[in-house]
Amino acid sequence: MHRPMSAHFLACRACRRPTGQALAPDPWSPLVLALLAAVTLLAPAAAQAPAATPGAAAAHSFNAVDMQSMQRITEPQASPRGDVIAFALRTTDFAGNRGKNDVWLVSSSGSGARPVTTDGAGYSNLRWSPDGSSLYFLSTRSGSSQLWRLSPLPGGQGPAPAASLTQVTRLPVDVSSFVLSPDGTRAAISADVFPDCPTLACTHDRLEEKEKSKVKARLYPDGAGFVRHWDVWEDGTRSHLFVLRLDAAGAAAAGARPTGASGGTPAAEPVDLMRGMVADSPSKPFGGTEEYAFTPDGRSVVFAARDAGRQEAWSTNFDLYEAPMDGSHPPRDLTAANPAWDTYPAFSPDGKTLAYAAQTRPGFESDRYHIVLRDLASGRERRLAEEWDRSTGPLLFSPDGKTLFTATEDGGQQPLFAIDVASGKVTKLVTTGHVESPALAGGDRLVFTLDTLRSPAEVYTVRRDGSGLTQITHVNAQRLAAIRMGEPEQFQFAGAGGDTVHGWAIKPADFEPGKRYPIAFIIHGGPQGSFDNHFHYRWNLEVYAGAGYGVVAIDFHGSTGYGQAFTDSISKDWGGKPLADLQLGLAAAIARYPWLDGDRACALGASYGGFMIYWIAGNWPDRFRCLVSHDGTFDQRMMYYATEELWFPEWEMGGPYWQNPEAYEKWNPARFVDRWRAPMLVVHGSLDYRIPVTQGLGAFTALQRRGIPSELLNFPEENHWVLKPADSLLWHQTVLSWLARWLNPAP
Repeated sequence: MHRPMSAHFLACRACRRPTGQALAPDPWSPLVLALLAAVTLLAPAAAQAPAATPGAAAAHSFNAVDMQSMQRITEPQASPRGDVIAFALRTTDFAGNRGKNDVWLVSSSGSGARPVTTDGAGYSNLRWSPDGSSLYFLSTRSGSSQLWRLSPLPGGQGPAPAASLTQVTRLPVDVSSFVLSPDGTRAAISADVFPDCPTLACTHDRLEEKEKSKVKARLYPDGAGFVRHWDVWEDGTRSHLFVLRLDAAGAAAAGARPTGASGGTPAAEPVDLMRGMVADSPSKPFGGTEEYAFTPDGRSVVFAARDAGRQEAWSTNFDLYEAPMDGSHPPRDLTAANPAWDTYPAFSPDGKTLAYAAQTRPGFESDRYHIVLRDLASGRERRLAEEWDRSTGPLLFSPDGKTLFTATEDGGQQPLFAIDVASGKVTKLVTTGHVESPALAGGDRLVFTLDTLRSPAEVYTVRRDGSGLTQITHVNAQRLAAIRMGEPEQFQFAGAGGDTVHGWAIKPADFEPGKRYPIAFIIHGGPQGSFDNHFHYRWNLEVYAGAGYGVVAIDFHGSTGYGQAFTDSISKDWGGKPLADLQLGLAAAIARYPWLDGDRACALGASYGGFMIYWIAGNWPDRFRCLVSHDGTFDQRMMYYATEELWFPEWEMGGPYWQNPEAYEKWNPARFVDRWRAPMLVVHGSLDYRIPVTQGLGAFTALQRRGIPSELLNFPEENHWVLKPADSLLWHQTVLSWLARWLNPAP
């Protein structure tokens, strides 16, 4: 199901690794090797024997092990002068079945990339001090997530000496995120606490007491809000924002006592800016530092939160609040007049203007985010670039305050945009690929990550006028040089109602002219989402191309990045125009690309895509040789009563189930089980509370009872996604085996 965009956000490559840019070794465990062999064997026969080419003897078709082996760069941050860029790098630890994050530095020229840490202790949320002398970040190296500082910066190529790393906070709770004040003397941090606790130690002790108790029952009082959310049962804690002072040595004079300690009296307790608010900031579970900011004078923090009480599960009314950093008075609601979602606060450098993103329709999480500018002296507001029919991402001011930068979906890409504050003129600075986490990079440049369908994210910079696009890192160059990927092409066709609809077609990695290939027809979730030009770590289209399939993926009515009216068009019409688009899109792709074998096709989808698989089973039953549904909605009635974010089904179907049962039943796959006949693989995670596992169990029961060939793959420790490396490899092995069974049976 759809989630709002967060800051956790061309086709060149096979580039050589620059001299001095080290790569972490690949940890090949026996399990990985076995699964790699299994994945390779599951490729259709037509793609198993590629012609040899000079210099490519070691190359192989891209597979799930390659996907998991790619190193993942997140949130690059340039020093104030722009000469050094810091980023977090995730390496997959196959033996440990987890990711390991470390801090890396690279010069702005792209030379000298090196790891600062090598212990993989969960480094994230990197931020430079205003003078550039220190780098702050979160790490779990002390046993809990705390704020650390690196100073001085290490010279040479080796990791930073231990003496350069200082633990800044020793709080009795985990620090989830942070931002530094403009002068660098304070930090605003987020941490999960009990709203009624006067100290952090109170939260620590209460949680410890609950953990030790033999009674594990939970009692939720009337009006408690969420009982469970995405993949956790709520325990009464809320993500609150605190401000603490950083002393000259870099250690925070704050906290009740160090984690794991049994005593000690701190100099000061961090100031809870949200004292008494039964609300979360950042929002859970996807919000980050894009949802709160210091005012330019450093005296206050503005943050987004939803203080909705019992209405939490059906409200999208996030407001912006301003709280003084000393907690001298309660937070002041700045956007109470808007009953819809307000977020992404950003201040102009002169402190005169607050920019933020605002939706207009309460209860609709996929509404367009408009850009709003508020004059802080007068309180007057104006919308910026209203004619630009796109939903803004997190906002960033230029140093002179004349331009706003954002990255957001646009026609199958996620470009970087510049918006003139005076005129509202919108300019694309980077047009191709998927841009995330733009930040200032000193001088006239911006730094960000950029990825495409064929390449994982790397660090790039570009001038603020859009010139001089430069790739800074090449951490995956050697891996990419050793694999073959399919060639993607975006196409368009006349969809439902004659509207222009877009899709992707990807040739098999070992494509040979004149051959025809079975089709993996992949349906995205959301439903307000998109298969854009993006290297995905779960539904990676190139994995199927690497396994020898022709891939077709359609951005049907409801998809994002094509204008708000197109996004709106799926609501209350889940099985209508989207199904027509899928039918017309598959036919258009087969007509356009003679290498697609229309007689050998399987359809796959997750979340809304999983719903669509169940819908196809009963409403397009004879088209596909097999189906794969992951975490899909099977029975709309029980989905409504068992899910948690009620605003989603209530918007999509037009109210609660009891008020409008006809709308839910109109698009209820369970009504059409009598028509099911295609073999189906059902996949569901037990920790998925967004679409509970009983939805998958119900579908599998229907398949078994009807005698339809079917399998159920259940992940007891996975949520709405499959995140653990070993689980991901098993998922791909099982799915590709299912496709091979029905599209290319063994002799």
